[in-house]
Amino acid sequence: MTSHGIPEGVGRTAIGVARTRAIESSRPDRLFDDPYAAGFVTAAYGEVPERKPGEVSPGMIAMARNLVVRTRFFDDYLLEAAADGCRQVVVPAAGLDTRAFRLAWPDGVRFFELDVPEVLAFKERVLAEQGAVAACRRTALAADLREDWSAVLSGAGFDPAARSVWLVEGLLIYFDSDEAAQLLTTVGELSAPGSRLALTHGPGRRDRDLLSGDEVAPELAPVAALWRGGLDEDPVTWLARDGWRAARHDRAAAAASYGRPNYVSPQARFVTAERTREGA
Repeated sequence: MTSHGIPEGVGRTAIGVARTRAIESSRPDRLFDDPYAAGFVTAAYGEVPERKPGEVSPGMIAMARNLVVRTRFFDDYLLEAAADGCRQVVVPAAGLDTRAFRLAWPDGVRFFELDVPEVLAFKERVLAEQGAVAACRRTALAADLREDWSAVLSGAGFDPAARSVWLVEGLLIYFDSDEAAQLLTTVGELSAPGSRLALTHGPGRRDRDLLSGDEVAPELAPVAALWRGGLDEDPVTWLARDGWRAARHDRAAAAASYGRPNYVSPQARFVTAERTREGA
């Protein structure tokens, strides 16, 4: 634990993601509004740190822009899935995600967040201090995603016979291939036909080079050190074999559709899928 009560490792990474969301939310042309993100950063550091031009590396800018685009992309995807009848929303390794609070959910949505106890404790405290009220029925669950977390989810009222939408955002890269496959297998086993899934898959070679060179930003080095690769094979191929109809989405095309052409590099980093068969 740090002196601010923030978990080391991926928990600290979540603060960096919240900082990016806070900065984006302050823009007049913001792609989303997260009114709680700055509160997490303030709780961690006392204020939202400002950086002068020239103090941010190209790698850091690229990562922040990707976070902004993927946040908006998955916001839209989750809301569309919920409107189409997927009234259970599940976010493994939710970190400091605040979609349960900041998005306009249809009636009847149940939102399940899973993460380690330390992250949840910090998150709940900061949200309570901000007077945050969820826009749906929200359940936060302490779980180790490398163990049998499905029992924790089902015990909290999740119904595997009902359609659901899953968000596996920025997670698989922290797992090795076997662990990533096991997590996705469990998701499939808990997903009724017609359920939806959205995920990110690992950085391309160019981004890895940015994070391994001599000029790597200090903020990025701890993140890169935690990466374990994720799936060894293409996620669309893997999902098709496991009973999903999957598609890739180019992040540059998404950014252009939001009015930000040339904002990020063209890479098919976002994957969405629909369950086509019964789980195990």
